[in-house]
Amino acid sequence: MRNLVWLRRDLRTRDNPALFTAMQQGATQAIYFITPEQWDSHDCSPAQRSLIKGQLLKLSQQLTELNVPLQIIHCPYFADIPAYLERYVNEQGIQQLLFNHQYEWNEMHCTRQVVKMARSNGIAVNGLHDQCIITPGQLTNGQGGCYKVYSAFKRAFMANFLTLSRETYSLPKPQKKIGLTSDIDALHQFDVEWSWQLLWPAGEDEALDRLDHFLEQTVNQYKDNRDIPSVVGTSGLSPYLAIGAISTAQCLHAALRFNRGELDSGNQGASSWINELIWREFYRHLIVAYPDLCRHKPFKPDTDNLPWRHDKKLFAAWCEGRTGFPIVDAAMRQLVSTSWMHNRLRMITAMFLTKHLFIDWRWGERFFMQHLVDGDLASNNGGWQWSASTGVDAVPYFRIFNPTRQSRRFDPDGDFIRKFVPELSHLDSKSIHQPTVAQAISADYPLPIVDHVNAVAQTKASFKRLNEQSEAFPEFHYEH
Repeated sequence: MRNLVWLRRDLRTRDNPALFTAMQQGATQAIYFITPEQWDSHDCSPAQRSLIKGQLLKLSQQLTELNVPLQIIHCPYFADIPAYLERYVNEQGIQQLLFNHQYEWNEMHCTRQVVKMARSNGIAVNGLHDQCIITPGQLTNGQGGCYKVYSAFKRAFMANFLTLSRETYSLPKPQKKIGLTSDIDALHQFDVEWSWQLLWPAGEDEALDRLDHFLEQTVNQYKDNRDIPSVVGTSGLSPYLAIGAISTAQCLHAALRFNRGELDSGNQGASSWINELIWREFYRHLIVAYPDLCRHKPFKPDTDNLPWRHDKKLFAAWCEGRTGFPIVDAAMRQLVSTSWMHNRLRMITAMFLTKHLFIDWRWGERFFMQHLVDGDLASNNGGWQWSASTGVDAVPYFRIFNPTRQSRRFDPDGDFIRKFVPELSHLDSKSIHQPTVAQAISADYPLPIVDHVNAVAQTKASFKRLNEQSEAFPEFHYEH
């Protein structure tokens, strides 16, 4: 059988269900579509585009070693892919099309159109699952729907892990040469900012090396260090997970081997990291069950009645790290300069934008996607809606981070602030979290753009009024 593997966010040779299955069943080729205009509409960051290009170059070499020719085609939008694929499969006499599913709304629509095209041309289709450890839809609550509370989802995940988790796949053995060569010229014509490669080098081996290093050197302290932005306390794997250079399943099974098979006990660092992997899984299950999450809608529909501000001046100060709150500004400058932000800081900055400035969470969600090397719709949306109290199992609206207290707790000596807000580096470890007016003016650092106490009070009042309206008019609040 002549097989074609349609690659997307699964840019690896190990634990790639579609690639492994295709090579087991017959002569295999691979195809990838560069869709820059679609990426523009999805706010794909320059750093992530650079990582994708670098990853494709590495992957083409690995596929050559497996004698699998790779065709890379420039294709503006997802909507154009079915027509491009139709020409290609007919030219090559393809008999079976294989791919790994993506769960975002646009991507799923594209998949449906491709499947329709393939079947109309008499081509067999095999869609497999690689992004989740347990396929979305297999874990259901008592009403047969998707879990809306993370703790319940986690219990169900752990209870069903042995029976429902997907198979993992080894590196396929090279196939016999099939008389075709790779054509990746379109990739060379795709311009990216290569400077990002210095921070985020591409490669499946790079991702696996990071996983090994994390488990050998870092995971033991993960539970204690994961919230400290000044130390390297996390895995650094999120960019590689986002583009599929490594899978969540690979990470989880490696953690289980380290933790002697324990999911929620044993080594505290390992079990804490496994918990984060399950959060990633949770958000993917949600966007399948509630596709409106992919379309700029809050999980709690009534929260769209909140009087969100759309103040461009305040938003610009947040984006540029000029809020007058050092930990917020340091985090935003880290994002812009490195295309990554520490997870604790993502919560602090998101809650500051939505609960202090009361600016629409979608503005912040988009800004993050435009800058993050690990931009991922499910995780990014989940995090923003959690912080804004608009999402599933979100933080209660009355629990609002005090950025100064967060700063003192997680950056006690101000090391992280000093790195990214150097104008304050001369201040002592107490003053650096909240400079006096004189200290700020002397350092040419902005004064706070909002008063914490008043802002929190106003936000709580807005949410309280919304809740009262929802109780008075039940149609404002409904289940999806």
